[in-house]
Amino acid sequence: MTPSTLDSGPNGAGTAGSGETASAPRRYASGRQYELRRGDALAVVTELAAGLRLYSRGGVQLTETYGDGDIPPGATGITLAPWANRVEDGVWYLDGKKQQLDITEVSRNNASHGLLRNASYELVDESEFSVTLEAPIFPQHGYPFLLRHRVQYVLAEDLGLVVRQTLLNDSQGSAPFVLGAHPYLRLGDVPAAELVLTVGAARRLVADDRLIPRSSEPVSGGTDLRSGRTVAELDIDVAYTDLVFDGGVARQTLQASDGRSISLWQDDSCAYVHVFVTDQYPGRAKAVAIEPMTGPANAFNSGDGLRWLPAGESFTITWGISASL
Repeated sequence: MTPSTLDSGPNGAGTAGSGETASAPRRYASGRQYELRRGDALAVVTELAAGLRLYSRGGVQLTETYGDGDIPPGATGITLAPWANRVEDGVWYLDGKKQQLDITEVSRNNASHGLLRNASYELVDESEFSVTLEAPIFPQHGYPFLLRHRVQYVLAEDLGLVVRQTLLNDSQGSAPFVLGAHPYLRLGDVPAAELVLTVGAARRLVADDRLIPRSSEPVSGGTDLRSGRTVAELDIDVAYTDLVFDGGVARQTLQASDGRSISLWQDDSCAYVHVFVTDQYPGRAKAVAIEPMTGPANAFNSGDGLRWLPAGESFTITWGISASL
């Protein structure tokens, strides 16, 4: 498989396209594009941050996308390692020694979305229905470990889009981590505000104005999404836990009035899901990110959901997107 040229589609990216030509290769701000097709399903994966730029079925767009000259707005579709979300002030402690990460969310003075948001991922393997990319995490400011983050996308015949993220530790000692991803879901041309969002979670994390969790509490009122709430009613940036796992899988769903739906599912290695409903997404009145995570914001300090990966070992999470159309 060679990287495909994407003709301009919704929001300027990603429907069907023809292959690159030797004389006039297309260039993209998000790097090389990997186009997967199976039946009527299409997925476009980027070299930048091993991101999901587009997923559609039968021409129905199921994720938000962006233009050829754009980097992912609002972290659209990127994968997150070795932490998801935020680290307060970029500071945490390793064996009592202060670690200072680079500040990447200047407005809130946090280190945000891991160390690979602007990284190029190299091709490891590809087939007709899948692609696997990998990037190293080198020892650096505030994170003195050597790891690799490997991401596999598969168009599965019966499961829709399946994503496996694997962290491998090439260091001499154990390394702390949180894995996650940042997809935005949509249902074709249905305005997101008209969709009903259902999140099967019994607790939410209560965050301060810098979006750093300070406590947790049972969901109630406007934060209880177990029975579904119309997206138009929501303006939230909240992590949920105590998820409902059925057969080892938790599923959060957006549904249209005609019964069509799209779901983000995650395996039980991801005990948290972050829900972000925004009116700031380019070209969209509302957009909805549903983010699977092994731990919440500031896990490096709180310890909530934080895992330590022993030297020479690996850890994998699996999540995906399915739709009923």
